[in-house]
Amino acid sequence: MVILLSAFNGIEHMVSKLYTSFDAPITIQHQSRKTFFLSQLDLKKLAKIEGLTFLSKEREELVVVRKKQRWVNATLHAVDPVFFRKANVAKHLINGVGSSELLRPSSIFLGADLFSKLKLGLGSDQNDVLIYAPKQKLRMRLGSNPFQTKQFFVEGALNYNQELNGTVLLCNFAAVADLFNQKGALTSVNIYVSTNANLSKVQSEIQNVVGKHFKVQTQFQKNELIYKTSQSERLVVFIILLFVFVLASFNLIATLTMLIHEKQESLQILKAMGMGAESRFLVFFFEGQLLVYLGVLLGLFLGLLLCWSQQFFSWLIVPGANVPFPIIYKLNDFLSIFLATSVLGFIFTYFPVRFLLRNK
Repeated sequence: MVILLSAFNGIEHMVSKLYTSFDAPITIQHQSRKTFFLSQLDLKKLAKIEGLTFLSKEREELVVVRKKQRWVNATLHAVDPVFFRKANVAKHLINGVGSSELLRPSSIFLGADLFSKLKLGLGSDQNDVLIYAPKQKLRMRLGSNPFQTKQFFVEGALNYNQELNGTVLLCNFAAVADLFNQKGALTSVNIYVSTNANLSKVQSEIQNVVGKHFKVQTQFQKNELIYKTSQSERLVVFIILLFVFVLASFNLIATLTMLIHEKQESLQILKAMGMGAESRFLVFFFEGQLLVYLGVLLGLFLGLLLCWSQQFFSWLIVPGANVPFPIIYKLNDFLSIFLATSVLGFIFTYFPVRFLLRNK
């Protein structure tokens, strides 16, 4: 149980890191409209909120990217220099190619899968592409062009996670103003907070400042399904392992049964010496409890030892990622395991011993 729960903790942390490194801790969006303007927010009041460190502008749109006769759909994220720095974009560029061109207006960066589908090359000077963006507030007429087009140069490929690698197109915020004919329009404002800030408290204070017309979400709320799925998996695994413990408890019952059977003569002697039924019960009950706690504590120690050895020696490697399998053990897991096994150990000791000694 220790090993599996620690492995789940490690996987959850790794997945969380992949998503949260791209998503800001807190995001502000309009409740009813897709776009809004920064002037609609009271920036002076926002700047006074304790724990808030940086604000970043973002424009997110669905676009089509073309390279010769190859076409792909992408989600364009037009962001400012704050985002490039806080999202560690340079660290997520494959082989670091393009890191020196992050702030160039005409440069864009594609997710690794999109980069591959367009058959572009890292460091190539032939990575120019056309971006097609739908025109805003356009009445369709026969023969009219529904798209704005602009040429960009792909400087590098991004590797965040499978979802982003297949959808993301990252570019400079100022470079797409003419592409959408809405200079300064945003779809969200990304909020970055200090390391020790209370995320829920900062979120609540931001909501009070921006008012009911804006929606304020944390990165966990934006990716709620991922975190809830992970928690559900942990719960299911914990329940299954408890069921395994229940099955293993029949060995404890069998041990106590054999012990009581072997000690029949000793029981008669103790009874003749005046030992009461309750005292005889407690002898075998505490022996059963001793077996339970020795097994639980030994199991916890061995589980911790194996987890520590994986952290220190990295015996197991994640296939494809070529990184050590993540293991994170938490005190809450140890307490949950100890409490659950103690309760089950009590049940599978108390009632069998009481039943076996009922006529002795």
